[in-house]
Amino acid sequence: MKPNPPPKQHAGAHQLRIIAGQWRSRRLPILALEGLRPTPDRVRETLFNWLQFPVRGARCLDLFAGSGALGLEALSRGASELVLVEKHPKAAATLQTNINTLKALNAEVYHQEALSYLDQATIPFDIIFLDPPFHHNWLPMVLERIQDKQLLAPQGYIYLEYERELELDLSQWNLTIHKQLHAGQVHCVLAQLSSA
Repeated sequence: MKPNPPPKQHAGAHQLRIIAGQWRSRRLPILALEGLRPTPDRVRETLFNWLQFPVRGARCLDLFAGSGALGLEALSRGASELVLVEKHPKAAATLQTNINTLKALNAEVYHQEALSYLDQATIPFDIIFLDPPFHHNWLPMVLERIQDKQLLAPQGYIYLEYERELELDLSQWNLTIHKQLHAGQVHCVLAQLSSA
């Protein structure tokens, strides 16, 4: 008689670990969705070392929030406000559940498509996290909208994750590369709004 196969891992079995700050080492459930790529711990650690001082008191936008790894890490490390935008209904619901679990009153989840959120946004952000689905050419459209609507505060930062083969000239959106690294096939860039 054959043994029963092991039970399939359900979506809630996947977890996100917050690295540092007030929720250090807290683990939160995330969904196992196709295309959902939480930023690895090692990359997040590096990014937030780069952002050590700017993140405190910052108003942050996690535009393709997914698991919320970037935005929740920023909030844990002292960001004053966080907006998470996610169009997938189940991912958005999980984000809201995790926000409620953390009792994060200064975070808001928008179940919305990225460009439609930017169209209605009016208040600039100090830090914007952009980690869109790969191979869909989201970044030029999003960066154009952010620039046109002046949604990045003076001296603000944008963090981008995109496929390594994609070539972006960030200067066309008035951005200067501050730091960058490669993590496998992913290019990670922290850019800053250029001085006038």
